[in-house]
Amino acid sequence: MKKYYLPMRSLTAIALTTTFMVFSCKSELDEPLSPDRTASNARFGFRHEFVSNEVLVKFTDGTDEDNKSRAYGRVRGQVSEDIYTRAMSRAGRSEGIKVLAITGDVAEAIEALQAMPGVELAEPNYVYQHTAVSNDTYFTNGSLWGMYGASTSPANQYGSNAAAAWAVDKTGSASVLVGIVDEGIQITHPDLDANIWVNPFDPVNGVDDDGNGYRDDKNGWDFANNDNTVYDGGTRGSLDDHGTHVAGTIGAERNGTGVAGVNWNVKMISAKFLGRNGGTTANAIKAVDYLTDLKTRHGINVVASNNSWGGGGFSQALYDAISRANNAGVLFVAAAGNSGTNNDTSPGYPANYDLPNVIAVAAITNTGALASFSQYGLTTVDLGAPGAGVWSSTAFSIYSSYSGTSMATPHVTGAVALYKSVNPGATAAQIKAAILNSAVATPSLNGKTVTGGRLDVNAALSF
Repeated sequence: MKKYYLPMRSLTAIALTTTFMVFSCKSELDEPLSPDRTASNARFGFRHEFVSNEVLVKFTDGTDEDNKSRAYGRVRGQVSEDIYTRAMSRAGRSEGIKVLAITGDVAEAIEALQAMPGVELAEPNYVYQHTAVSNDTYFTNGSLWGMYGASTSPANQYGSNAAAAWAVDKTGSASVLVGIVDEGIQITHPDLDANIWVNPFDPVNGVDDDGNGYRDDKNGWDFANNDNTVYDGGTRGSLDDHGTHVAGTIGAERNGTGVAGVNWNVKMISAKFLGRNGGTTANAIKAVDYLTDLKTRHGINVVASNNSWGGGGFSQALYDAISRANNAGVLFVAAAGNSGTNNDTSPGYPANYDLPNVIAVAAITNTGALASFSQYGLTTVDLGAPGAGVWSSTAFSIYSSYSGTSMATPHVTGAVALYKSVNPGATAAQIKAAILNSAVATPSLNGKTVTGGRLDVNAALSF
C-alpha cells in the first residue's frame, strides 16, 4: 500500500505518473527468449530490457578482497565501473555498486553471485526509456490547457489551475531548485535560459573545485556520456527534446513568447542519464545521488527531482538511491507509465517504489478522462495531471505538443516547487501531503489512483 504523510495540522483527507511508452531494442518483453535463457530469466522475473553483458553487484560493508575476487571468478566477470557516490558515503556505506562485465547469461550470473559470501545484491543493469508522442503561442491562444483552471482565462476545469496561482502573484522563486533526471536540457532555449541553474561551487576552470567527482558541472552533469555538456541537440535539436519539454512545463519563463511553466521563476538542474539508447540503472543511481549530494553537502534548496522515465524491473540499488534522496528531504516525482496497465498488479518502476518521497503521476486529457495510455493504480499511483496534448519547449528553440505521463509528471513537480516558494519552511512530507490532499475528485480517477483526484496547483498552496 502506498503511503503518504499528513502535515502536523488538521487536513481534510481526500482519497487520492509521458506518453512515454517503453520501447526496447533487446526487450525481454517484446522479443522471445532463446531456449537456454527462458527458464533462468523467467525465474527471476526479468521481463524488461537490460544490458545483456552486465550485472550490478554490491557487497556488504567489510567484505574482504578475497571474497570479492572469488565472486568475480565465479561468473568470469570483470569490474568495468565502481560507483561510489558521495551520497553513499554520507549514508555511512563503505561499499558502492560494481558494474560487472560478464560473458555468460545474466540471470545465471545473478543466481551464482547471490550464493557467494558477502554479496548484498546482484541484479540486472536495467535500461530505461522515455517516449512522448508529438502531435504536431500558446497560453493566450488556448493551447496551454494544462495550466488553466475553471475560472481562469482561458479556462479549462481539468487543467492544473496554475494560472489561478499566478493571478495572485504566486509565480515561483529562484531560491527553489529542482533536478530533471531525464535527457538533457537546451540551456539556451529562450524560454528556459534564465531558469537554468549555474553551479556556484564549481566554476568552469578545468578543476573539480567542489570535489564531487564531476569537473566543471556548470549546469549539472551528463551521466550518459560522462561529461559536463548537458545539451547535445546541436542546432538541429536532434537530441534532448524530451528533457527540454519537461523543463518547460516546470519552469518556462513568462517573457511574452512561447509557453509558461508552472513556475516563472525557479532553478533547474540537469541530471541527464538518458542518451540515444535510453539510460541504465547504474547511471540513474548516479543522477539521483548527484542531486542528493548537492543538497546534503552544499545545503542548496533542492526540493524534488522529476522522473519522466521507466521500463526496468525492481532494482534494490536504485531503491536505495531514492531512499537516500528521501532521507535528504528530496521528493521523487515519477511517471506512472504508458502501457495502460494497472501498477497495482503489474508494477511500473520507478513509480512503484514504496518510499515516502515518491509521488506517482497518471495522465488525464483535457476532458478529464484518464488518458488511454496512462497506467494507474488504486494503491500505487497517487493522482492525475494534464498529460495529453501538452505544449512545451523543445530543442532547438521551438515548441511541440507531446502526450504521456512524462508530460503529466512535470506539472506535479512544478507544483511542488511552487509550494516550496510560498512555504519555504515546508518539509518534503508536508509538501507531498498538500499536493495529494488538495487533489480534486475526478470520476475517471475514482478507484484508479490513491487520491481519486487530479492536481490543483492553486488549491495545494492553501494547505
